[in-house]
Amino acid sequence: MLRLLWNLSIRVRLFLRTYMPTNILLNALRTRRGLKWGVPAMLIAVPYLLGAWLLTVWIADGGPGWLNLLVLLLIWNALKFLVNGPITLVVLIRARVAERRDRLRAERQSAGYTTRSEISVLTASLH
Repeated sequence: MLRLLWNLSIRVRLFLRTYMPTNILLNALRTRRGLKWGVPAMLIAVPYLLGAWLLTVWIADGGPGWLNLLVLLLIWNALKFLVNGPITLVVLIRARVAERRDRLRAERQSAGYTTRSEISVLTASLH
């Protein structure tokens, strides 16, 4: 039974990540090229929250109760974009630091400077 639930959850997650528009966009934002758009993409949460507010007003004025499900969906999508912004910012900073470190290392090696690993090999051979 547990195996069946596990497999079902894997299939549902794969379906949602593949075909749902917000998840497709979030997957694109998590690529190296898309990281720089993570913080501006937080603005996408505004229309979602506006839509949720409009639906709650409609429900309060006597609209159908099932619209509460859409309100939850809109709020969930807005939260995904709001949380994704700072995460992509941190990942982008880490990626740029790593790229800069690699670029400096390559420049030092091409200029003929010895690296720490080469120094440790040279000093180890002296002992």
